[in-house]
Amino acid sequence: MALEQKDVEKIAQLAALRLNDNDLTETTATLNAILKLVDNMQVVDTKEVEPLAHPLEAIQRLRPDMVTEQNHRDQYQQIAPAVSDGLYLVPKVID
Repeated sequence: MALEQKDVEKIAQLAALRLNDNDLTETTATLNAILKLVDNMQVVDTKEVEPLAHPLEAIQRLRPDMVTEQNHRDQYQQIAPAVSDGLYLVPKVID
């Protein structure tokens, strides 16, 4: 599937992009190269390939889940203009 310049113009308009003639020609060629690559990748037989969540099978190192900060909510709410049941009250802005 190849894109023509009028297709790229329409896509650029929908994406609110301003392309001049040089950019339009270059972008059309780049998008067509990407689509050609995708078409080539579609030919590859992947029936025997198990899906991966990550190509490197990396394991995320996690730190211990422990509290490192103190709770200062009561101190912060003492200077707040309006508080109720531990929540900050704000003026209604939408009817």
